[in-house]
Amino acid sequence: MSMATTPATLPKSGAVSKGYNFAYAWEKNAPLTEQQNAAISALSHAVAERPFPANLEDGGTTMPEKESALEEAGAMDAVLVNTHQFYKWFAELESAMKSETEEKYRLYESTLEERVNTCDGILKQVDDTLNLFEELQSLHSSVAIKTKTLHDACDQLASTSFYSQTMNIGNEQFLPLLKRLDDCISYVENNPQYAESAVYLVKFRQLQSRALGMIRSHVLSTLKAASAQVQAAIRGSGSGKNAVTEGVEASLIYVRFKAAAGELKPIFDEIESRSAKKEYAQILSECHSLFCEQRLYLIRGMVQQSISEFAKNEALPSLTRSGCAYLMEACQLEHQLFAHFFPASASDVSSMSPLMDPLCTHLYDTLRPRLIYEGNIDSLCELVNILKAEVLAEQLSRPEDSVAGLRPIFQRILADVHERLAFCARTHIREEIANFRPSDEDLDYPGKLERSATSSANVSDNPDMYATWYRPLEKTVSCLSKLYRCLESSVFTGLAQEALEVCSTSLQNASKVITKRATPMDGQLFLIKHLLILREQIALFDIEFSVTHKELDFSHLLDHLRRILRGQVSLFDWSRSTSLARTFSPRVLESQIDARKELEKSLKSTCEEFIMSITKLVVDPMLSFVTKVTAVKVALSSGSQGQKLDSVLAKPLKTQAFASSDKVAELIQKVGTAIQEALPKVMIKMRLYLQNPSTRLILFKPIKTNIVEAHIQLQSLVKSEYSADEIQSMGMLAISDLQSQLDSLM
Repeated sequence: MSMATTPATLPKSGAVSKGYNFAYAWEKNAPLTEQQNAAISALSHAVAERPFPANLEDGGTTMPEKESALEEAGAMDAVLVNTHQFYKWFAELESAMKSETEEKYRLYESTLEERVNTCDGILKQVDDTLNLFEELQSLHSSVAIKTKTLHDACDQLASTSFYSQTMNIGNEQFLPLLKRLDDCISYVENNPQYAESAVYLVKFRQLQSRALGMIRSHVLSTLKAASAQVQAAIRGSGSGKNAVTEGVEASLIYVRFKAAAGELKPIFDEIESRSAKKEYAQILSECHSLFCEQRLYLIRGMVQQSISEFAKNEALPSLTRSGCAYLMEACQLEHQLFAHFFPASASDVSSMSPLMDPLCTHLYDTLRPRLIYEGNIDSLCELVNILKAEVLAEQLSRPEDSVAGLRPIFQRILADVHERLAFCARTHIREEIANFRPSDEDLDYPGKLERSATSSANVSDNPDMYATWYRPLEKTVSCLSKLYRCLESSVFTGLAQEALEVCSTSLQNASKVITKRATPMDGQLFLIKHLLILREQIALFDIEFSVTHKELDFSHLLDHLRRILRGQVSLFDWSRSTSLARTFSPRVLESQIDARKELEKSLKSTCEEFIMSITKLVVDPMLSFVTKVTAVKVALSSGSQGQKLDSVLAKPLKTQAFASSDKVAELIQKVGTAIQEALPKVMIKMRLYLQNPSTRLILFKPIKTNIVEAHIQLQSLVKSEYSADEIQSMGMLAISDLQSQLDSLM
């Protein structure tokens, strides 16, 4: 049988195909001889003819499960005809055996393959890690090289720069080295990952501190040397310490100092350019202080001498004006010099505080004692105007001004002046108004008004309007007028309310004295005149004259103590509303006093009093007659009197003794005489006290109304009780004629 069967004739089974391919390759590579092929053929015939075992021939015997499965899997013909059939059968048999007996080995093989794959992954990760370690080692070597280079540079910088004996501020390499040192500090701070970076940062800080210390020492020595040169030049010039803005002193103190300290300007510029860093900000502040100390050492004596000269020769207002102006001029010059050395810091006025504060303090110490002893309100008001209008408003109104740093001391002086002015104003109100003791000349009314009228008639000029005023009124108006623009609104309101109250009381007391010395009419007109003046003057002040007073009231405690002593209430009964704390707690009483309303009320009552007194003076007989007639008519209509009274009153009115036509004519004549004689005198008095015609008209109008009303009542009564002839004989004026007569008096 030939073995050269082509693969195209093979069955489609995969196992058979593999087996056949293996056998085909084997046969091709190791071909059999003819003898070997004959042996195989004979063996095939012998095997094909071999009978089945006896146990397989028995059809009733059940085959084992494994053998049955093997037979099913490896079903074959009773006789294998050729090699292909053998291979086919063998492959099927092998496949069945593998599926039944070698499954666990395949599973184990699969597990092993997974373990191998896992190990391969681990090996790959290990390789990657080794690569990273190699890269890290390369980077470390690079960093180590750079760090060594940096360390060498740092060591060289530390050993050859600021610790060198030849290194000083004047060396041209100082500022570049300082800048390089700052760059190194910044670099080390931004790269803390370098080895020993903290150590070198400390070293750099020490070098920086040493360099800044050298700068401070150099600045101090240079400024002292410049001050010494200026002082030597002043002593050599032979000029005294006069004003710092005059002649030689200005040249020496400013120009010479600027030239002597000129070498510091580049250093100051370098420090200001780096002032964003706290180390340089601190050294810059120290330089400011050193500069101000040396300048103060130079000019303090001159400023003190100049202010002392002002204090010896000038009054307090003039001293304040001169001292403030001098101090502002000195401050401006010092600010210009400061801006020359510190241009970036000149806008901050607080930088010059160590220089200007002592100079301002000397001016304040000079003004303060004289201010305490100043009791003249006019001088204090002038001081306020100088400080507010001339100094603070004009000179210091611009925040960018070089003298803006003087504002706090000037405001402090102004606050002291306000305090002293308020104290003096209260003292003035108490002593000059409330406790005023008038002389006979002060209370000489209407004599004072008559003399003033006579003198004004003889002199063409306008008379002094204060000449006829009562002195407390004059002092009140004058004081308030001065204080209005000088004090704060809240302070002025309290003072104005107090002044109005005591002035009104003083006017009322004077009115009572004038009433006793002259006439009640003079007292009333005096009070009306001055209350009107006071109301007119305070109308110019745009403030509220109301003040709220708070006080503690303990009046209710007496009743509680009585109840406790009687046993009606327990002292320690905390459960009730009348507990100890509530019982003995004072009440807070608030009372609002409006001086303007009180003034209006007093003026109104005085005017009503005057109107009623003049009305009574003129038409009192008429009013008395009308009152009697009214009383008689009321008695008749009541019917409650005795028979005798009835018989008397039942007669006609004109038959009564008090109401006869002659009596009526007599009272009409009295009233007419009063209108013609007494009323003109009243009008003369009114013109004397009240110069304003509209005021007199307002005051006379109700008087006229009362007089006319009294005549109307009398005429109505006469017409109802008397005949026409009797009325004509009484001589009563017509109402229109009466009104014309009264109008003519105005």
